Amino acid sequence: MKLTIITPDKLAYEGDVTAVTVPGSAGSFQILKDHAAIVSTLEDGKVIIKNNNDEHVIIIKGGVVEVKDNNIIVLAEGIAEE
Repeated sequence: MKLTIITPDKLAYEGDVTAVTVPGSAGSFQILKDHAAIVSTLEDGKVIIKNNNDEHVIIIKGGVVEVKDNNIIVLAEGIAEE
């Protein structure tokens, strides 16, 4: 899967991932390979990026996530790296 995290200021992350957990408005949820197409609003919180055994966390300040055909795009209002 390919993950892209974009803020109004910059491209915050781009790369291949095996799993992503995002802070959805109704609670956190995980996106795995072949996830159904979805668009969801995001709250402030952690985006947990997993690529095999590596894990990276980016703190976002709200936004929107779109998942389609194993492409994940997070449009975040802002970020603060942990």
